[in-house]
Amino acid sequence: MEINTRHNICSIGSDMVSVERIRQAVGKFGERFLSRVYTGGERQYCMARRDPYPCYAARFAAKEAVLKALGTGLTGGCSWRNVEVVSSKRGVPGVKLHGRAALLAREQGIKTFLLTLSHDDAYAIALVVALGD
Repeated sequence: MEINTRHNICSIGSDMVSVERIRQAVGKFGERFLSRVYTGGERQYCMARRDPYPCYAARFAAKEAVLKALGTGLTGGCSWRNVEVVSSKRGVPGVKLHGRAALLAREQGIKTFLLTLSHDDAYAIALVVALGD
């Protein structure tokens, strides 16, 4: 992704999630948890992995980080699936907003997000930088 140097940093957000926490949530709530939190594209991407749980945890952390950058969390009328983690053809993660999250971003002048994800067997972390004019 080429960064337009005319964009200003509007806000940042970060989050860290235990992979085991996500594994337990899926074990306890199954499809109900997955369909409430993840889009179809996110689920397909994670299920293509040998172990989908670090992937799910990284996306969960990314959603939290984006909602923090928007200044709202889930209390501002956004749902988990209003924030979608997408990947470029080269595997670079990005953010696609839907519904209330997209509206809040427009209201705040946010044009795009830079996202980085990392995970190991125990934890996943995400950092986002919201860019605008």
